Amino acid sequence: MEHFDMELDVLKQKLLTMASHAETAVNEALQALTQRDRDLALRVKDNDRVIDQFEVEIDELVIQLLTKAPLASNLRLVTTAMKISQNLERIGDEASKIAKRARDLSQEPPVKIVLDLPRMTGLALNMLKGALDAFVNNDPAAARDLIPHDKEVDALNKQIHAALVQHMVENPDTIGRCLHLMVVSKSLERIADHATNVAEDVVYLCEAQDIRHTGAKSGGKIAP
Repeated sequence: MEHFDMELDVLKQKLLTMASHAETAVNEALQALTQRDRDLALRVKDNDRVIDQFEVEIDELVIQLLTKAPLASNLRLVTTAMKISQNLERIGDEASKIAKRARDLSQEPPVKIVLDLPRMTGLALNMLKGALDAFVNNDPAAARDLIPHDKEVDALNKQIHAALVQHMVENPDTIGRCLHLMVVSKSLERIADHATNVAEDVVYLCEAQDIRHTGAKSGGKIAP
């Protein structure tokens, strides 16, 4: 049992390190976009392989632990860790998408429009950090509390989309560049979705209650 607990600690540490890489990738991708830094965009894309390798290592460790888990709660922890890893890998993929658009846009004249992409990034990454903190602290209440913030990110994505559509109508020569920015905004919205998935997984881990596709995003009871 002591050896099993040590391996669980290793699993948690790998997850947190993977999360740190994913968070850095998102921040650097947006930095590459705003600073028109092609070299940084290329580095973000290359570093996505590091996140992918973490997912492989975590999957291998999960398979080993599943054969040893003595309690149902241990099984939930191990399977939840695997699902969190999958969401982190997809966040890395979204960061890579943003970096690709940043690379392409760095070769074009800037689009003269103010978009609240940094705020979207901050909201999405705060959700991810909160979900991971809830995982480490076994805090389902904190996980539930952050889930509604996904709607804020969705609203910002819609606002940015509408602003870009209007800009394209008024400036047809910017259509290609605006479409790149739409992809960036959608990727940030997807990152918030993955953070929400992590939060829902934490609730399942702590309460053995699956709140996906239900009204039980907060409080603890399933809405009628």
